[in-house]
Amino acid sequence: PADLDVHAELSNVSFVRHLDLHFDAGLLGARLVQGFDPHGLLDPHLMFEDERLLALARLIAAECDNPDPLHDLYGESLVLALLTDFLKVKREPVRKRSKLASWQLRVATDYIREHCLRSIRLEELAELTNLSQSHFSHAFKASTGVPPHQWQMQARIDRVKDLMMRTDMALTDIAIAAGFSDQAHFSRVFRKMVGVSPSVWQKIRQ
Repeated sequence: PADLDVHAELSNVSFVRHLDLHFDAGLLGARLVQGFDPHGLLDPHLMFEDERLLALARLIAAECDNPDPLHDLYGESLVLALLTDFLKVKREPVRKRSKLASWQLRVATDYIREHCLRSIRLEELAELTNLSQSHFSHAFKASTGVPPHQWQMQARIDRVKDLMMRTDMALTDIAIAAGFSDQAHFSRVFRKMVGVSPSVWQKIRQ
């Protein structure tokens, strides 16, 4: 640590190689963020040996001596790896988002299916389930695997497929009926969701 005096005495040693690295605790905290405890930098670690740290130190030293150094990111990554290992910085466990109750999921999905041809505001769904918009959004994704907007878009495409199978409406009219701005927008979304264009899908089903 800074301002710590270290004294050593060597005997029968003819060669010493020393690598001295200095860290800015503020910058380290900004880079590592999760799991970083700056107090770990204040505890002296003396008289120990670690093969992984030594291997990283050798790579850093070699790069310092390299007459044609690699990209700065290489050296920076090595130093961060050494410090992360030294301080034993661990990734924080991912918090599991709570799911919607079965009645909330049923109410939300039924509402989306019924109104999928128009724009549904997140506020509407949150009010139906008695949750805040943020809580509902996270809980809905935890329950279905997709955000509310994506689930609605899939419901809209399913409705469109039904229209294409049951009616002789032109694709332009179907696009308008399904709430898309124009046929080009409809075709882009359909291809992204289904994998083929609406006209190709329609021909396959005929």
